[in-house]
Amino acid sequence: MSKIDIRKLHTTEMGVVRIKRNLGLDTDDVVAWCKQAVDRTDNKSIIKKGKNWYVHGDGYVLTINVNSNTIITAHKV
Repeated sequence: MSKIDIRKLHTTEMGVVRIKRNLGLDTDDVVAWCKQAVDRTDNKSIIKKGKNWYVHGDGYVLTINVNSNTIITAHKV
């Protein structure tokens, strides 16, 4: 099981726009995409630094606030 409770993940309207743009996603349900991304990531690829979790997936990194479970942003790597 992941260190992150995926049931509580959410983002803001601006977060949806930012994540879609940064990753080039073609989906309207960005939160569902991120939940699946976290769910398929093994625990050693999830790192806590300060107030954020960093989820390292296949070609991307998601940044999630530890306290609010808000998906802040995502970047290609």
